[in-house]
Amino acid sequence: MLAVAAAGASTRTGHAQPHQALYDAAPFGNVSLMHITDTHAQLLPIYFREPHINIGVAEANGRPPHIVGEALLKHFNIPANSAAAYALTYLDFESAARRYGKVGGFAHLATLVKQVRAARPNRTLLLDGGDTWQGSATALWTQAQDMVDACKLLGVDMMTGHWEFTFGAERVRQIVENDLKGHIEFLAQNVSDATWGERIFKPYAMRELNGVPVAVIGQAFPYTPIANPRYMFPDWSFGINDEEMQKLVDEVRAKGAQVVAVLSHNGADVDIKMAQRVRGIDVILGGHTHDAVPAPFIAKNAGGQTLVINSGSNAKFLSVLDLEVKDGRVRDYRYHLLPVFANLLPADAAMQAHIDKVRAPYRDKLAQPLAVTESLLYRRGNFNGTFDQIILDALMQVMNAEIAFSPGFRWGTTLLPGDTITYGHVVDLTAITYPTVTLNRLTGADIKTILEDVADNLFNKDPYYQMGGDMARVGGLRYSIDPTQHIGKRISDLTLHGKPLRADKTYRVAGWASVQPQTGGRPVWEVVTEYLRHKKTVRMNAPSNPIVKGVAGNAGYVA
Repeated sequence: MLAVAAAGASTRTGHAQPHQALYDAAPFGNVSLMHITDTHAQLLPIYFREPHINIGVAEANGRPPHIVGEALLKHFNIPANSAAAYALTYLDFESAARRYGKVGGFAHLATLVKQVRAARPNRTLLLDGGDTWQGSATALWTQAQDMVDACKLLGVDMMTGHWEFTFGAERVRQIVENDLKGHIEFLAQNVSDATWGERIFKPYAMRELNGVPVAVIGQAFPYTPIANPRYMFPDWSFGINDEEMQKLVDEVRAKGAQVVAVLSHNGADVDIKMAQRVRGIDVILGGHTHDAVPAPFIAKNAGGQTLVINSGSNAKFLSVLDLEVKDGRVRDYRYHLLPVFANLLPADAAMQAHIDKVRAPYRDKLAQPLAVTESLLYRRGNFNGTFDQIILDALMQVMNAEIAFSPGFRWGTTLLPGDTITYGHVVDLTAITYPTVTLNRLTGADIKTILEDVADNLFNKDPYYQMGGDMARVGGLRYSIDPTQHIGKRISDLTLHGKPLRADKTYRVAGWASVQPQTGGRPVWEVVTEYLRHKKTVRMNAPSNPIVKGVAGNAGYVA
């Protein structure tokens, strides 16, 4: 195996060990937890650029995961221009991508999972943090069946959810009660019947690994009915439910659990706050915010301490947490965040055969060329990305809108200059079950209120009021934002074509992904496809971003 700087070499001190070989994750202890999250239905290897803006506010300011670029390399002692730097940052992304190649791909991930398991027989669990069934055309068109079968083949033991619920309550129940039964435990302690309060899914599962009782408690995304359409699961309630989490931790400890893990889709900052409030959790394996952090955060609480880890997105990383359990509790650990480089890990034959089979009926459609990009196209960061800008420009041009809004989604593949943009790429960035494009008439006051609400969801100083996405992408409109302010005071200087936005004037505003029921209308991928076919060639050197105030010295912001 090629010896390169590790993106997640063994750590206990909070600093990566840069001189270990990339996949030199020697076994330690007697229990091992593997973790993936936010794969967003990416069965094939992709490019994925990490953000240059991931602003932390209040206590999160300057704390991982809210550090980017050179600050991240310095914090974790990672060499510049290394494979680790490519995996974890946006720095020199184009040349690094051409040097190190694509990441992820379930066939390559499967090879790594098997390697880790072979080195740790009878002592591993593979945990999936959710956002697995959504994010590609084939997942959408098969109603997640391609991903469900891939996860079973991968050997996932337990999972929780978020975007999974947007296939609707009936489909989710069908998968959990039939496809996953006897294979994968779907865990969510915080999803209940809205009328009777009874849990919809199992709250936890217990397994004995190498003679050690291990409990895993599921924590689904707590704000699903707000961030996504409630009408898709009208009878279910969600929430953080700290008190119930504490009761469950106490319950599994009483049943003999010597390791208690929470499989969470809260988001990084919410996980850290939960770890500080709930005692008795050994580790929270987190997702939702797509943050790849090469060392655990150690949260102190009344019961001792809890490790909080985050494993990135797009099948780009596999976390391996080795625990030494003695005398009924965790005594020590080693953590590895292993990047999945497709050109270093051979494709697993069985998984590759599955991928080829499920994609075969759609291959020609997905490969349809639409345009060629002369620029790096990406989506990831608190504000606009270059591929987001293409979506916005398409909405404004095709819908004859003055302003466009596009959701601050964190999933979607990256394209390099010279790449052909295919129909499959467009759907990778837009594949949801409520994709209708709308043209609305909103006043300037309405528009400011919308932006203030979204900013509060992202930058509220209390993590329990954050929803973990990024700022809505905005086309046509220019504005300033101060993340350190309070709601109502973050957004200012709104202009359209150089003129101040008038609070009492009505504007034509295009958007998509409304959480309200829609009838008729075109799916967003059709609008973007029409635009790109007309353009043929796109150049987007810099997206239209707001002026950001109040972030001088913030390690999560690079202008």
